[in-house]
Amino acid sequence: MNRTRYFFIGLLLCSCQANESNKEVQTGNIEPMILDDPHSFAKPSESLVTHLDWRATVDFETKIISGTAILSLQNSKDASQLILDTKLLSIESVIIGGEPVEYNLGEIDEYLGQSLSIKITPQTKNVSVHYKTSKDAEALQWLAPSQTADKESPFLFTQSQAILARSWVPIQDSPGIRFTYNAEVTVPQGLLALMSAENPATVNESGVYNFEMKQPIPAYLLALSVGQLEFKSLGVRSGVHAEPTVINAAAYEFEDLEVMIKAAENLYGPYRWDRYDLLVLPPSFPFGGMENPRLTFATPTILAGDRSLVSLVAHELAHSWSGNLVTNANWNDFWLNEGFTVYFEQRIMETLYGRDYSEMLAALSVQGLKEDIETMIKAGNSNDTKLKLDLENRNPDDGVTSIAYDKGYLLLRNIEEKLGREKFDAFLKGYFEKNAFRVMTTEQFIVQFEQYAHEEDFLFDLNQWIYDPGIPKGASLPISDRFLQIDNALQAFMNGAKAGTLEVKDWTSHEWLHFVRAIPANMSFKQMEDLDNAFSFTVSGNSEVLTGWLIQAVSHQYTPAYERLEKFLINTGRRKFLSPIYGELIKSESGKEMALNIYKKARPNYHFVATNTLDEMLGFQSN
Repeated sequence: MNRTRYFFIGLLLCSCQANESNKEVQTGNIEPMILDDPHSFAKPSESLVTHLDWRATVDFETKIISGTAILSLQNSKDASQLILDTKLLSIESVIIGGEPVEYNLGEIDEYLGQSLSIKITPQTKNVSVHYKTSKDAEALQWLAPSQTADKESPFLFTQSQAILARSWVPIQDSPGIRFTYNAEVTVPQGLLALMSAENPATVNESGVYNFEMKQPIPAYLLALSVGQLEFKSLGVRSGVHAEPTVINAAAYEFEDLEVMIKAAENLYGPYRWDRYDLLVLPPSFPFGGMENPRLTFATPTILAGDRSLVSLVAHELAHSWSGNLVTNANWNDFWLNEGFTVYFEQRIMETLYGRDYSEMLAALSVQGLKEDIETMIKAGNSNDTKLKLDLENRNPDDGVTSIAYDKGYLLLRNIEEKLGREKFDAFLKGYFEKNAFRVMTTEQFIVQFEQYAHEEDFLFDLNQWIYDPGIPKGASLPISDRFLQIDNALQAFMNGAKAGTLEVKDWTSHEWLHFVRAIPANMSFKQMEDLDNAFSFTVSGNSEVLTGWLIQAVSHQYTPAYERLEKFLINTGRRKFLSPIYGELIKSESGKEMALNIYKKARPNYHFVATNTLDEMLGFQSN
């Protein structure tokens, strides 16, 4: 079956008028462009969803959401059907003008789910879909009280990216289609409901919450969370939600959030989403963060106690411009979201903490990028090391790799170095302003940049970076002088110096991570033990450093760390940490046996996004 669907991007694009206190998004008349999305059944050139009115009841006992999606439409003159994306939804009825109408569910596709086709006329303005989610809805994770920090109440959160929104709302689930939304959500009394919208700060007695998102968003930015939560303000337009036992630590960790927002605005223009709040989720959240507008979802693994991992917050904040404001048209152009965001993140961190600090972050990211490229090429997947991907007939989640993030960042960094920071900043600020609330393709970006660069009499081979595999020869790579000192310390240790004699007093967590990653294959058990006794790696509270150490522990068969390894894998759901640790374990037969034994215990705590990756990696088949 040919799953490519062609649609008009630009039927609902927006121009923005702003004053200092408010940003109002207006619908604009912009010439449409025909593009394709291989991961959506939708045909918005015929009928386009412009607004979602969502009514839902959350039932923790059945682990089902009962909902009604009232969809406002913009139709072509000969429209005869509305096509929505669904996955594992039970459709109860479809109503138009108060009357039930015919609908059809298409064949089931492994990745895409099912199309929902509804007969309409050009005059149809609204369609109501009454439905229930499945217990196996891939976007939803239902947590028992024992799986939360406070262990008192159940918890629910969603993860819609890349194409999982369709598993909890019947919608046109493509990043190229934007809509506004409002919602009324009923939850058990005593719990707080939050969405990627205007949110309450406190629990209400009725358990009924109302939400509004005025700015148009794509479906992957739809988000819902329900749990026992508290809120602390961090500034005039920022704050943090978390479970009661976590809220104080979270507020401390993110104390500089308002300063971070101002730093971002100084770089690339005003923040367009009114508020920027954070929600710290339970440990099973599969990502570091998810840039849901107005409410970034964050992993508790960034609560290191010393604010050493707040670059993740800078990354999610930067998405308020790159990704949320200017969005990749489909998932083949994912690097436009993430590469721009990593570049923006690095600039924010440099502004706040200095060039030496940000260069350590950049050098760490390139270390991981090189390793991933080598692994992909060895596996025969060199095409996946290109920035512009071809994910048709594949899970778009396959594109969530360091290529989009770090190779994309390197491209922009190299442009900056050749063009000059001042000129490149002028381009980026204009890019975000000109394309605000619109979608972007790789080809459109090339046109816009080359038009700007031509005026600057600047030549740069974008095609090599974007369409060729790997890192181009001659690319400028970040070098951290501070890491050179770490390398010297590690060499001294390998030459016989005791761990306790190394000069480590002022090392940051990034320097420790570089040190751990650089441990050579020939390090002895006794040397591993000396390092652990001196620096307490096995009991580290920094998840990044701990993950690096646990990988080395597996590689070197350092058994004193195995108990912590098992506990970490069972209680952490972040895929970034899980995949490399399990990946190291399965390199040996004994390690694979250990990995499967741990995975059987840990799997119920993981989100679908994580299990989808790990099931395949470990050859695990659930009953």
